[in-house]
Amino acid sequence: MVGVVPQTNVIRHHTHSSTVEVFMQQSQYIDHTLLAPEATAAQIAQLCDEARTHGFFSVCVNPCRVAQAKAALAASPVKVCTVIGFPLGATTTASKAAEAREALQNGADELDMVMNIGYAKEGDWAAVQADIAAVVQAAGDKARVKVILETCLLDDAEIRQACAAAVKAGAHFVKTSTGFAKGGATVEAVQLMRACVGPDFGVKASGGIRTPEAFAAMIAAGANRIGASAGIKLLS
Repeated sequence: MVGVVPQTNVIRHHTHSSTVEVFMQQSQYIDHTLLAPEATAAQIAQLCDEARTHGFFSVCVNPCRVAQAKAALAASPVKVCTVIGFPLGATTTASKAAEAREALQNGADELDMVMNIGYAKEGDWAAVQADIAAVVQAAGDKARVKVILETCLLDDAEIRQACAAAVKAGAHFVKTSTGFAKGGATVEAVQLMRACVGPDFGVKASGGIRTPEAFAAMIAAGANRIGASAGIKLLS
């Protein structure tokens, strides 16, 4: 998959690599994230500086900060990721598509959309898929779409169905969590998601990943992208 680090446990398999090589491998898994509602322009600037310094794959910011992040990272390989229908997933499909289009106009490279969790809980998987597909269509070939499942609110059967909907809708990743619900990423959820989507689809773990040990556990479970506000602390 373009833009995704191969699914390799870089922490476990680093004994014959230099420290710098391992550091860069780890950093490329990370979406360096600041989605706090109170985040200021100065904090976004610092986030972008840190992403450049540490070689993170992307910064993940709220939609109102996309243009700022894109300008700050213009001379850098670091991508800009933003969120759609965040954090509840309960906005209309049309509004999610419109939000996606505006984000692309402002320079977003990746879109982390929250699926409609209410539709999922009532078993309306056709509506879930259509909601995702509208954002995928809005993104076209300009951005990858990650679908946030909010796994702490779903049972295993619902996680399987949600993964299937994301794949069928043409998304590029499934993602565990917003970080704003009652729970974040778990090894068990990541393992289940990887089993559902297969080896060639993206799995992003996010929410509560704050230590190198947690980072390594998520990669070993099958994640090939990590969303974290504590990105620098994850590097070992």
